[in-house]
Formats: sequence, C-alpha cells, structure tokens
Amino acid sequence: MLGDEYIELRKTVEAFAREVVAPVIGDYYERCEFPYDIVRKMGAMGLFGLPVPEEYGGMGGDYFALCLALEELARVDSSVAITLEAAVSLGAMPILRFGTAEQKEHWLPKLASGEMLGAFGLTEPGGGSDVPGGMRTTAVLDGGEWVIDGTKAFITNSGTDITGVVAVAAITGKNGAKPEISTILVPSGTPGFTVSKKYSKVGWSASDTRELSFSGCRVPEENLLGERGRGYAQFLQTLDEGRVAIAALSVGLAQGCVDESVRYVGERTAFGNAIGRYQAIQFKIADMEARVHTARLAYYHAAERMLAGLPFKKEAAIAKLVSSNAAMDNARDATQIFGGYGFMNEFPVGRFYRDAKILEIGEGTSEVQRMLIARELGLGA
Repeated sequence: MLGDEYIELRKTVEAFAREVVAPVIGDYYERCEFPYDIVRKMGAMGLFGLPVPEEYGGMGGDYFALCLALEELARVDSSVAITLEAAVSLGAMPILRFGTAEQKEHWLPKLASGEMLGAFGLTEPGGGSDVPGGMRTTAVLDGGEWVIDGTKAFITNSGTDITGVVAVAAITGKNGAKPEISTILVPSGTPGFTVSKKYSKVGWSASDTRELSFSGCRVPEENLLGERGRGYAQFLQTLDEGRVAIAALSVGLAQGCVDESVRYVGERTAFGNAIGRYQAIQFKIADMEARVHTARLAYYHAAERMLAGLPFKKEAAIAKLVSSNAAMDNARDATQIFGGYGFMNEFPVGRFYRDAKILEIGEGTSEVQRMLIARELGLGA
C-alpha cells in the first residue's frame, strides 16, 4: 500500500495532467512543438527535483516518487512524461550519482527547478544496443582540456531553448583490447558542439529529440563526470534505474488506454446499444486492465528493491519488458475499440498508438531486456 505522501503526489500530478496538460497537448503534438509552458509549470511544482536532495534545490524525495509522477503524466501524454523522465533520470541523476561537489552545486539546482534540462549522450548512429562496440566518439586530453569528436543519435532534450548540459560518453583511451569509456559534461553552446534540427518522429511529437555532433569540442579537464574509464559502468547503472522509470511511463500509457476506452464504450452506440454492453468489448478491456495491473506490480517491485539497496537489474528488465508490451498491446486494442476515431490524432488513443512502439525500443530494446533476464538466471554465460 502506498504511503500518504505518495498518494498525495499521485493525486496532485493526476489533476495537473487532466487540467493543464490534456486540454492543450494535442495542439503541441500536431505542431511537433516543445511545450515550454507545461514544462515551466512542472518545474514550479517541483517535479524535476523529486529525487534530488533539498541541499541542491530538489524535493528530497526518492526515485519511486518520480515513477508515480511519470505514470500519471503518461496517462494523458507521453511527450510530456518522457521530457520529465529524460531530464531527471538521464540528465540530473548521473550528476547526482557520480558528480563532484562542485559539479553538483553548479548543475543540480537549475536541473532540479526545471529552469534547465540535461541530456544523456550515449547512443550513436552506428551503435544501437552495442554501445561499447559501436562507439566512435573520442575525447583526448590536450593542455588541460578534453577535445571531443564524434556523433550521438536520438538524444532526448538535447536541443531545447533551456537545455544546459549533455553528459557525453566517449572513448578516452584503451583498457587492454577494450575501449576505455568515460563521461564528460559538455555545456550547451560550447564551440564545436552542434545540435541538429529535430527528428521527424512517428510519436513523442511534442518532445525534443536530436542528433548531436562534436568537432574539436573543447571542455575543461574537470568536466569529467566520475572516474575516468568508468563511464560505461556509470551509464549501465543509470540505465537500470531508467528502465524502472520507463516502465512506469509505459504503465501510464497502458492505463490511459483503459481510461479512454471505458469512457468511450459508454458513449458510443452500435446496433441499438452502448458498445460497452457487448461481451467482446468487455473482454478486450478486461484484458487491457489485467495487463496494466501486472505491469504496475512489476515496476513497483523493481522500485522497491532499488530503494532498499538490493540488486534489481533483473527486476528492472522484467518491468520494462512487461510494461512496454502492455503499452503496445493496450494501444492497439484501444485503437480497435475506437474504430475510425482511433486513427485520428485528435483522440488521445491515436497519439497513444503512435507513442507506444518506442517503449519497446528506447533505453534497451525488448530483446536486450530478455538477454539481461537470461543472464541474471545464469544462462548464456
């Protein structure tokens, strides 16, 4: 059972999503426009600082609080939810987990307030799931500065007007036959750091996703985040946590499909009855609700282990796999229930359908989740 603080947070974010986000997000989505006004209001609520300690301007909560907020936002819209998820779990948390005292003091207050967004530069155009094998971005020390060259792809929150810093994974040397990967903080506007125009995406149309390029980009040596050569290990830890957050977002989308379908079948009539009276529709929605319930329990369990300091890699992978499947299946079923209207972007389920597929790809594909689960069971070693 959730404690009173969690319940109050969930109710507050639910009301915000319904009253502030829902009435306007469709227009942002159609225009592929980043919702700065909504983001500003989310910042004022403290959502970007939920798991950040109060000493750095955060709310002093925990990662599960962030997950609850993501679920409630995604019940209405995933573009807004992924903006929050990437800004916190991929932007702020690496600095909180691995940054120096100076880095934390410099970056976290602005990130926690939502005044500034951070991004996570890991994926490369030719890399995909094979991060170390596909990495080509390099960083070389020269006169007390890192000189970065390379390209990153599919980076969320990387080109907004309020993006302030990108944590970039780069090869900084060799560790035997393996590349030495480190993480370096690159402030927006640094010479040699170029942000491309926005991608034209199938979904998440009101979020910001871009390709980044670095050509002779110089930043101070002290911009190294964490230990040299530990960048990949740091990002693996970040991704484990991020998978719990993406699972929560996926559960929100899946629940939103149930919400919209229950409402619609009470209004839509066919053959003289509301379509909700037909058993074929009832069974479809019952299956949708069962998926949501199962997926929510999975991410709750993963979050519980994470907060208790217990190993949670397998549980995070299970939660991400189960919840992204639930989101995709529920989006398909909701679109079918809505019929022709489900194919129209003016209806939330049309956006849900477009947004769901990326949940089976981003922050580790479903195939990668299965691989992680199998490894944790001792298979394939």
